[in-house]
This record gives sequence, structure tokens and C-alpha cells, in this order.
Amino acid sequence: MKFLSVFSGIEAASVAWEPLGWEAIGFSEIDPFPCSILAHRFPQVPNFGDITRHESWNIDPGTVDLLVGGSPCQSFSTSGKRAGLDDPRGRLMLTYLDIVAQLRPRWIVWENVVGVLHSGRGRDFGSFLGGLVERGYQFAYRVLDARYTRVDGYPRGLPQKRRRVFVVGYRGRDNAAERVLLTYSKTTAKYEETHDTTAMDEVARTREASSPIRTVECFKVENFPGEWHGTAFPTLMKSGVEAALLINQKHIRRPSMVELERAQGFPDNWTNVMHNGKPPTKAMRVGAIGNSMAVNCMRWIGRRIEAVEAEMHPLTNPKT
Repeated sequence: MKFLSVFSGIEAASVAWEPLGWEAIGFSEIDPFPCSILAHRFPQVPNFGDITRHESWNIDPGTVDLLVGGSPCQSFSTSGKRAGLDDPRGRLMLTYLDIVAQLRPRWIVWENVVGVLHSGRGRDFGSFLGGLVERGYQFAYRVLDARYTRVDGYPRGLPQKRRRVFVVGYRGRDNAAERVLLTYSKTTAKYEETHDTTAMDEVARTREASSPIRTVECFKVENFPGEWHGTAFPTLMKSGVEAALLINQKHIRRPSMVELERAQGFPDNWTNVMHNGKPPTKAMRVGAIGNSMAVNCMRWIGRRIEAVEAEMHPLTNPKT
């Protein structure tokens, strides 16, 4: 499977799909620090930069099997002004549709905040789904929470409350998209609503922590109403994540960068990459982590697509 990743960030898709043997043929990212991470982690993959210049990208139609990306969520988020498609950032989801029309990938995967479902009284999301239909795609969408999405490599989900809308589209008349998101198939990837709290133990184990904590009893977030009780991080965001305080008995500290990376599903020190010849600041790393997608959710979707492909093409898929 050859995929093109847009709004790439620090590439949750590539981290998720590397075990599947899928190949990234290109990225599209303009934020300077994530660009440094992409150049360091994936030196062989071109970064095409500005997504609005996609018509100049040297990619032939039909050569991309899957287009993946999560367009900017600020205009749809309940924590923002919710300008929807009136915000230039919100209209980038229509640019995503333009790329779909240009490259005609077999599959599409799109991610955004749950607020997109209600933006413009549902018309904004409806415009996106209608655009897929106009371009010959059938689709399915579903809200996944990183806490409950279990798949190989992430047997307990992630210790983060992160509910996001995922849209899967398939070009053709087959009900493949529905089978990926809404129908269980012959795959071990499961989505289970269970309150297994032991995942936080893995995140808390880090040498960077001055006072390592085995079990976190409470989070307190600055500028957050009240306290966040439980063993999962509040949703990691570009701003404010570092302000979370981990409290266990008498030990109070801020989470380390490694703990935040683990809470999003990335390998340790994934964002510890030189930028402009200097080590990255904590703010850079926090912003890059918070802006990303949860790796386990992307792995789960990838495994489901892999299984549906195997069911549709059993004679050409060596894994069947």
C-alpha cells in the first residue's frame, strides 16, 4: 500500500503503518519544527510543503493507494471560535477533497475533532461527505477514543482521553469503508470500551521523571476547570499540555516529554530532534505531540483496511 500523508505533523500514520509494510510516497507539512522531525526520521520521503500548491506536486494520478490526513481542527473545536468553513483553516478540508479528485486514491482516511460533527449545524461535515460522494467514494465515519482502541503494539489502548472522528472512504461501489469502520472482519484489531487502567504504568516508567510514579491518581491542569481524576491524560493539545500536573500521594510534577510521547503512542524521544542546529524547546515538542493523531487509532484503521483488502482480493494478497 502506497500512501500520501497530508497535514503530516510528526507522522502518526507512518509510525502506525510501518509494521504493515506500507510505504509513504510523500508528506505535506509547513510547520518548521515538524518539518525538521520529518526530515530526520524520514530522510528518503519528500515533503511537498504547502498543501494549497498540490497541483504542482509531481505525483501521477492513480499511483497513490491511500490519502491520509487530518485537516486543521481549530475552526471546528469547541475550545475555539468555531468559525467552521468561514475560517481559512477550516476550508483546508475542501483542499483535501481537491487532492482526492486530482489523485484518485483507492482509499482515503481523514481525521478531525468531534466538534466537526456539529460545526455549522452539521452542514460543514455534510459538505465534506457530500464532496466524497461527488468524487465517486462511498464512506463511513466513526468516533474512536484512544483509550479504548486496542491493536497490536497497543494491547491496552493509550492512557489519554482522545475522542476523534475518523472518516474512511473507498472509491467504488463495494461497501469496503463500512466494513473497515463499522463491521468486524477477520482481523485481531479490536475496539473495546473497557476501563483497563494499567496502561498508565507503562507511560509513568521513564528515566526523565525526577519522581517516577507507578500509578497516577489524579491530574490537575492549569486553566482547566476543576481536576481531572483518573488514570488517563486529558486530551493532549498544542497548548496547555505541559501544564498538567501528575499527583500521586505527596509527589507532584509535570509530565516528561517521553511520557507525553507515549500517551500519544510514539516511540520514546520521537520529537527530540535538532531544529535549526539547536535542541528543540519543550514548547516545540509539546505542540508537535498535541497536534498529532493517536498512533494506535491509525494502526487500528490500517489493520482493518488490510483485512478488508485481503477479503476482497484473496488471490492477490499473500497474507491470506
